[in-house]
Amino acid sequence: MHNPVKLILTDFDGTLVDTRRANAAYVATLREAGFPLTEQEYLDHYFGMRCAEFLSAYGITDPDLKECLRLRKIELYPSFFDSVVINRELWDFCCRFRQDGGHVWIVSTGSRANIDNVMRHLGIGFRGVSKGRIGEVDGVIAGCDVAHSKPDPECFLKVMEREGCLPLETLIFEDSRVGLEAARRSGAPYFKITF
Repeated sequence: MHNPVKLILTDFDGTLVDTRRANAAYVATLREAGFPLTEQEYLDHYFGMRCAEFLSAYGITDPDLKECLRLRKIELYPSFFDSVVINRELWDFCCRFRQDGGHVWIVSTGSRANIDNVMRHLGIGFRGVSKGRIGEVDGVIAGCDVAHSKPDPECFLKVMEREGCLPLETLIFEDSRVGLEAARRSGAPYFKITF
């Protein structure tokens, strides 16, 4: 029996939105604190990780310093928004899918504050909450909403449960290795996005 797709789940950074340059805010934050991280090193090794995981992988383990750096990155992030670019083809596809009665969620293990700020900057709204200039999504799952980050499929499965959809009624768009592995583990069909 054929299950029509009822739900689209899209990652945010690197999938729906090209935030690679904006995430240079991490580089600026660490340079301010005396750490010599380059933008290329960040993109090659750490892009797509949760802040705490990235800082640990980079070698910063002090909890107070990690929190201070996290907050400073959030402060600096909006100054890099002019470099943020929406994936127009994927966004148009999502908008048409919603017009036809489907639901679209952003599913990221990134910072909710960062996602909200970029969405406002781009003009993406929430169903029933804020009207967006370029369209709306039905919801957002961020890092604070799950116990386990990707490659664990918890974030995807949580939205499927909320929407009452089976994996075969869901389509996932991802870009990173850990995101694609989470999508695979969820049991839903998925596509790799490359900017």
